[in-house]
Amino acid sequence: MAVVGRVARTHGLRGQVIVNPETDFVGERFQPGATLYVQRQGVVETLTVSAVRVHQGRPILTFDGVTSIDEAAWLAGADVRVPSEALRPLGDDEFYRHDLVGCLVWTTAGHAVGTVTAVSGSRACSHLVVGEGASEVLVPLAAEICVDIDAADRRIVIEPPDGLLELNETARTARTARTARTGKTVRAGKPGPWGGR
Repeated sequence: MAVVGRVARTHGLRGQVIVNPETDFVGERFQPGATLYVQRQGVVETLTVSAVRVHQGRPILTFDGVTSIDEAAWLAGADVRVPSEALRPLGDDEFYRHDLVGCLVWTTAGHAVGTVTAVSGSRACSHLVVGEGASEVLVPLAAEICVDIDAADRRIVIEPPDGLLELNETARTARTARTARTGKTVRAGKPGPWGGR
């Protein structure tokens, strides 16, 4: 199953929910008659979209059989999924986010950078999040930097421009200093949608 959205919260009193989309094809994924899947207490449940409207880029969905705020409340925070085989085929240089997460990143000089833990940003401007916490590096997902992506072999080769990895090191040092001063954990922003689910 591939995640295509996450239920943000209920909307109104008639069982509608607002979904934060994790797809580039909102109109295709969230339309009346679409079958979506969510997990509740370890059990996968099937939901059929009966009505939809989009407000500020986020679909507001009504599901068959969900007619009140109480019936919809359990959906808050749930991942909305579709079977992987239902995903649209992509072009030669396009990838789904889940295809890139877990890939090992190397430089053309043969130095290991780390493992992709997330892809942040939009389809037009995406970054690979490589590593975690204090060792996190952001690598722009651009053809001139990511010179070889082999999702099947779980490998990405990058040609980082001068200063890219050092820039990330400077940002990590600043975050660590802020954390030391405040006692709070400082993390990068939540990953946004990328890819064409």
